[in-house]
Amino acid sequence: MAQLASGATAVLAGLVTVTAATGPQKAASVETLQAIGGLPAHLVGRLEEPVGFAQARSGEYVVLDRRAHTVYAIDARKTALRKVLQVGFEKGHLLQPAVLALSADDIFAVADAPAGYERIQFFSLTGSHLGGFHLYTRIAPRLLIGPLILNGVGSMAFTGKTLLLNRPETGALFSELDIDGNVLRHIGTLRSTGHEADRDVHLAQNIGLPLVDPAGGFYFVFQTGRPLFRKYDGDGALVFERHIEGTDLDDSIRELPTTWPRREIDGGRYPIVPPLVRTAAVDPTGHLWVSLMAPVTYVYDPRGEKVRTVQFRAAGMLSPASLFFLADGRLLVTPGCLEFNWRAGELENW
Repeated sequence: MAQLASGATAVLAGLVTVTAATGPQKAASVETLQAIGGLPAHLVGRLEEPVGFAQARSGEYVVLDRRAHTVYAIDARKTALRKVLQVGFEKGHLLQPAVLALSADDIFAVADAPAGYERIQFFSLTGSHLGGFHLYTRIAPRLLIGPLILNGVGSMAFTGKTLLLNRPETGALFSELDIDGNVLRHIGTLRSTGHEADRDVHLAQNIGLPLVDPAGGFYFVFQTGRPLFRKYDGDGALVFERHIEGTDLDDSIRELPTTWPRREIDGGRYPIVPPLVRTAAVDPTGHLWVSLMAPVTYVYDPRGEKVRTVQFRAAGMLSPASLFFLADGRLLVTPGCLEFNWRAGELENW
């Protein structure tokens, strides 16, 4: 596993077929970023349910198709798909995949859950199996938003040397594991929810995304309950906490219930706690992008101040399910496996 090196962005994704256009637009204080490209429709149409979309240093794109239990590679010219991994229980195959993450050295990690037991594996772009491990804990029923898996390994971020997973059942917001699955440390205390007496509800309101800040340290974005995020330094100490607020959230926050209905799933009864945040990622400058369930994305500077409100548009308005930033100014977004210019409006707003 010495081949693994630092630098990665975790991705989650969905699928809607749309067409590309060009150029940023602005309306009042909300920017509309127009798609500038992406995978061609004839390739996207062959994907059943992509839940990961990234580009390697070689120029190749990689896509994790959850419904097909398959990883595809697409050449830099976007002309053809080839299968890298296929469905199966055994090592080097996938079953019930949740998320794909790509390191700066073109090593990708994939998390899946054969027979309900969470597993993380590492591969080269040719599909060579480089390592992996099981967590040896049977997951609770997965919290889903369409194609997105929020809990367990669905929150995975990959630094190239370590992995970050949201596992509130440990008593911490997220855990850092080495590439052999050993827990190196736990980071962050669970937030108070007022439901501590109901463990399932309390844990459900501490579901979120651990993210690596390229400038150092980590972010954690809560996806359920009252939306907020925290910044931690490289030692795991809390730097600050910020509430996520805006007119797009006012009604949702006001209507948050105080009791949570339960649904029977796999022989157990679990609370249904819907998220308000769909996904989040950190760009190369250390700005945090938080995409809501509504088709709106808030951008926060490294001090935690909101500096942009962004909407993404292709054939229609998009609610991003994944954000994968590239240093050349492109942002890969799903649904649709699209490309945007994330630096559009940067000088004016930052």
